[in-house]
Amino acid sequence: MNEGPGTRAPRPHKPLPFAPADFEPFAGGTDPARVSEAAHLAARALVRGGRESNDPAITKRLVKLADRQGLEAIAEMWAASPARSLPGALWRLYALRAATLQDPEGISIFFRAGQHRAQVANAVAGVAEPPGAEEITTMADAILSGAFDGDFDVALERSAAFCRVVALGQATVAVERKAAHPEHAQVLNQKAHQLVRTAEDLEGAAASWRKGELD
Repeated sequence: MNEGPGTRAPRPHKPLPFAPADFEPFAGGTDPARVSEAAHLAARALVRGGRESNDPAITKRLVKLADRQGLEAIAEMWAASPARSLPGALWRLYALRAATLQDPEGISIFFRAGQHRAQVANAVAGVAEPPGAEEITTMADAILSGAFDGDFDVALERSAAFCRVVALGQATVAVERKAAHPEHAQVLNQKAHQLVRTAEDLEGAAASWRKGELD
């Protein structure tokens, strides 16, 4: 990867209450369409370094907002974005990063279980090598801090591969625990299905990025 020292995003913290007024200077108020516009502007500023913005003040204001309220404030705008959009893809990377940071040990257990199954059954197709839990958070940190200078589509595909491996691990553990802990097994299967959908969304976003259609 191309991340270097100092590229990690600020340590997660409890965000200040979300204030749509914070976006009024460049989003035109709290109208849903304007908030959606702000979500896209924020995504472009991070991934493309603000190069596509016609107003440099937008990027500057986004940086100040992130410094004051944390990345959570910006990510909240992305949550309602379509899955196959730039802010939608960043929301999934943000959520994946947050889940991994919240339970790194559990995610690592599922990843190892899924990695073994994937190697045996060749269950994860494609050229993207799935990163481990630590690398996925480092890569997401770089992207979400605007410091990533690698191939964005490859990063999305590798994140998707990570999702598929963890999902395989969750499904494997669910089978092992079904007899003794059926309810827990059901929860794991549900999480696995959700991760597979996330993987599909990230793969679709990567394909759109290569075509120049991800916005």
